[in-house]
Amino acid sequence: MANFDSKAALPDVETLSLEEQVAQMFVIRASGYLFDHQIRYPEWEPTAANLKHLIANLGVGGVLLPVGNSGDLILRTQQLQSWAKIPLLLASDIEEGTGQRFDGATWFPPPMALGAIAGKDLVKAEGYAEAMGAFTAQEAVALGFNWVLAPVVDVNNNPDNPVINVRSFGETPATVSRLATAFIRGAHQWPVLTTAKHFPGHGDTAVDSHLELPVLPHSSDRLAEIELPPFAAAIDAGVDAVMSAHLVIKCWDAEKPATLSHQILTGQLREKLGFNGLIVTDALVMGAIANEYGPNEAPILALEAGADILLMPLDPANAIKAVCDAVAAGRISPERIRASVERIWQAKRKIYEQNPPSLPTQDSTLSLLASPAAQNAATSILKDSMQAGGSLPLPVDKQDNLRNLVVLDDILLSDVLGHHAPAIDFPKQLGYQLRICDRNSNFLLKDLETGHFQPTLLQIFIRGNPFRSSAQVTEAALAWFKKLLQTGELQALVVYGSPYTLKQLSADLPKEITYVFSYGQTIPAQALVLETLFGHSFSRSQTF
Repeated sequence: MANFDSKAALPDVETLSLEEQVAQMFVIRASGYLFDHQIRYPEWEPTAANLKHLIANLGVGGVLLPVGNSGDLILRTQQLQSWAKIPLLLASDIEEGTGQRFDGATWFPPPMALGAIAGKDLVKAEGYAEAMGAFTAQEAVALGFNWVLAPVVDVNNNPDNPVINVRSFGETPATVSRLATAFIRGAHQWPVLTTAKHFPGHGDTAVDSHLELPVLPHSSDRLAEIELPPFAAAIDAGVDAVMSAHLVIKCWDAEKPATLSHQILTGQLREKLGFNGLIVTDALVMGAIANEYGPNEAPILALEAGADILLMPLDPANAIKAVCDAVAAGRISPERIRASVERIWQAKRKIYEQNPPSLPTQDSTLSLLASPAAQNAATSILKDSMQAGGSLPLPVDKQDNLRNLVVLDDILLSDVLGHHAPAIDFPKQLGYQLRICDRNSNFLLKDLETGHFQPTLLQIFIRGNPFRSSAQVTEAALAWFKKLLQTGELQALVVYGSPYTLKQLSADLPKEITYVFSYGQTIPAQALVLETLFGHSFSRSQTF
């Protein structure tokens, strides 16, 4: 939590130079770790010296931190604020709780788990959504954040969507509207900004905008029926910011993506929906924008369209200069810049006037993280959204030839697997031999042709994968599934993540074969699934 007097820290906009005003409109990405040697994405995350220059000298308005350790983050956010002359917006994409990005905090199941619960009990799902928003904001504030880049209000009505998928609360505008507004209501119990994304709706795409530019051919009537209601509901609920989508809406603007379209950001969002808060672009480094418009022209076009916050430019210093040059050339008016900075000031006053007058003690800060109440809420959502079928529990006699086959997209990118993970450890305690197959180990597919009979527990980790344009079950997982059915070796099926994968595989799954599905992939999700599957509790193994 930052120690700022907002009235003293936020000068009159008129007293700032043009360069200082423009810099306030930029939110840059930085590593969540403390040291330069820990930087994971050097093209996007500046070194400490460069980061300090951007904050202290150029005066950027905010920083997005993508991943890190909760203990380090407390120091990191304080460090960043100490460099700033004007208090920063500190943001993160924590759609599934703060623990989704920062080790040690609470990681909730994906929002679509709440949508599944809503299908059975909407009131209960709304309660969970509000609690999820409140705990997410609580833990964000404890780490020093003041801007939650959530909730996702896209209606995911395309199973092939690699970008949104289970990040959405559901497949109908009514469900998404109810749960998203409950999340906002919960988050606003704490001094944080909330964000509805991705306007005007990224749910019906099969193209990954991190890589390419999707095009939506829908009519205005269809948008008004499906895509727009959750945004209108979020605005009515007092959402602080709306994030634009990098996609073309042909009926509104056949040429420019929404992020760069005046007809969409100003004409539709500002004027028709009446939104007066912050309009923030999605990351400008994403391929849908960067590949076509370049690092300096895209920020100018976004400002012309009506954006207030320019998120994650590829080259912040040159982008700031490019915008200033555009003002000097008469392309953008000084009044346009001041209007956005005034909105930014309004948002900053909101969060800093709510903040406690001094920094909390370390003990009080840590007590806000991963509280028993937050952990219990996450577990309850997992339990109430889990699906199972077949004969439970699964009877297992210890044998030498039992196989635990874990299939996932990329073991090198997994945050939820290791020798300690229940998906690995629990079957091992029952005598299962571990095999792992991902896109880096396709040589295991040779086992499809040869090998002796092995009763197999097939565990598939699969969900939408932005930046890799993957949404459906992998070729390797599908090949194994078919082979195990054919040979009669499939003992049980577990799917973590995608309900669409479960639906696809269930069509061919004999009724007598046991399956368990969880929206979550975390350690608690794995433990719950396997204890349900095998019918008893496991102790965490000390061997590895």
